[in-house]
Amino acid sequence: MNWLVIGILSLVLGPILIMAGAKHERKNNEPPQLVQYGYLLAVVGLFILLVQFFSISAAMLIFVALTGVVWAMDKFVWGKTRGDKQIADWVEYARGFFPVILAVFVLRSFIVEPFQIPSSSMRPGLVVGDFILVNKFSYGLRLPILNKVIVPVGEPERGDVMVFDYPDNPKIQYIKRVIGLPGDVIEYHGKKLTVNGKPVKTTAQGEHQYVENGVYLVNNQQFVEQLDEKQYKTLNMAEVPALNLREVGDFPFRENCSYDDSGFKCTVPQGQYFMMGDNRDHSADSRYWGFVPSENIVGKAFFVWMNFKHFDRIGTAIK
Repeated sequence: MNWLVIGILSLVLGPILIMAGAKHERKNNEPPQLVQYGYLLAVVGLFILLVQFFSISAAMLIFVALTGVVWAMDKFVWGKTRGDKQIADWVEYARGFFPVILAVFVLRSFIVEPFQIPSSSMRPGLVVGDFILVNKFSYGLRLPILNKVIVPVGEPERGDVMVFDYPDNPKIQYIKRVIGLPGDVIEYHGKKLTVNGKPVKTTAQGEHQYVENGVYLVNNQQFVEQLDEKQYKTLNMAEVPALNLREVGDFPFRENCSYDDSGFKCTVPQGQYFMMGDNRDHSADSRYWGFVPSENIVGKAFFVWMNFKHFDRIGTAIK
């Protein structure tokens, strides 16, 4: 889906509907439906375009600023001089949007943020289509946009499921499990994970199958892995190597890692985290694109609130 085209079309069609609707008679002092649809399309189109060039948080902040200025001007300036004149439609809509957008922006920036699982990299715990909630203050309250911690609350722990801005393209968000903290030495050879020289306890649980893209069946071996106090399930395929050397990129602190045909060894730099998907052989993660800087952290995933194809997953806690 080309969101850029949709945004442009919406932004162009919106004013056309507004102008067409302005020729219709107002009823009960309400703007015609064409005008209402026009403003809605214009707002949606502008938001889509802003998201294409900035982040969602930046787009929301711009909307908060624009509607906030209109709200303040109307409350303290225009409203006092308008008298009995009809309030302009665009002023009324901006004034109405402001408290709603502000509330959503504050909620999303400081408390909880929604996220949809886009791939199978976190199976079996998280599946494609899961809509999850991300705790924004587990790792400290952060300044919107700049993402700098302003109120320290906590730090990521090994085994946490964390959402973060993808280092190679911060406009995209990823979800993986925290395997390595700053200073940790992570090794993964022959499908065996070791943290700081200690093998991570792993217990086999038999076969696990799932359908990928609604087309083909994927067969895996399922394991229960225990990292510190966290216990969770992972998948791997015995016939697939632990690492595809051809996919390893050139990333910051690349010199902290050594690779061979059986796996890798990495020392996590200060201020960085090493992330891996639970579906080990179907995950693009820190093995390939490197470490996640602290400033890229979005929050801790904790709850599945919806999956339109699997209603039984609603209410699932993320472990």
